Amino acid sequence: MNQRSNKLLITALLAVLLPMSASLTAVGISQSDVTPVVAPETSQEEPIATRSMFSVLRDGGPMLALIGMCSFILCIFVFERSISLRSGRVIPKPFVKRILMQLEEQQLNQEEALELCEENRSPVAVVFSAAIKKWGRPSVEVEQAVLDTGERVSNDLRKYLRLFNGISTISPLLGLLGTVLGMITAFNSIASADAMGRPEMLAGGIAQALLTTASGLTVAIPAIVAHLYFMSRVDRLIIEIDDLGQQVVNAIASDGWRKPQKKSSRKSERKQAA
Repeated sequence: MNQRSNKLLITALLAVLLPMSASLTAVGISQSDVTPVVAPETSQEEPIATRSMFSVLRDGGPMLALIGMCSFILCIFVFERSISLRSGRVIPKPFVKRILMQLEEQQLNQEEALELCEENRSPVAVVFSAAIKKWGRPSVEVEQAVLDTGERVSNDLRKYLRLFNGISTISPLLGLLGTVLGMITAFNSIASADAMGRPEMLAGGIAQALLTTASGLTVAIPAIVAHLYFMSRVDRLIIEIDDLGQQVVNAIASDGWRKPQKKSSRKSERKQAA
């Protein structure tokens, strides 16, 4: 009985252990067959290549150089007109207030008034001197002298304003021409067999096209703004000079309107005489 029970116990253990060993070996094989996933090593990022301003201008071609020249000229004459068209330089308030007050109060003669205008040498003084040279003439003649001189002065004030208009017209045309040349370069590269699969050979023509277009518009827009601004300033100064010239005409013309002088009444004169 003991031997039989030992045999039964051994057969039961073998029945349990054999399936377990088979499953372990199967798991071991499957783990050995699977290749471990290893994270790739992170490579160091290369720095982004930057380009200098000279290389950008070189890619723009000759049209970009011409547009840059237009921009330089625009900056120079904007600065010059900003100084020349100052209100204090064209119509100096202290001079105008002094001479008009003295003319209305008849404190100046013709020679003294001309001397003051020649010392000042502002545009409004030039108009005043033209009117004073007609001292004592009819108002129509004095006013005509003011109009003729004012027209010459207005032409001097409008000097260089056509240059702004020209730059605002030429710059986009130069940009358009650069765009056409850049696209021609790009299509020539496409037509050649060497450019197949090499996009860097097309980038030069496309870059030239975009750079010249953007540069032309960048110069043209400020030129238009400057032209409109200085034209409005000149018109405002001319209107003010014309108004002041009319006051001089009324003060020095033989038939001009003058402010009545303050005089004592007849009653006060009689009292003083009595």
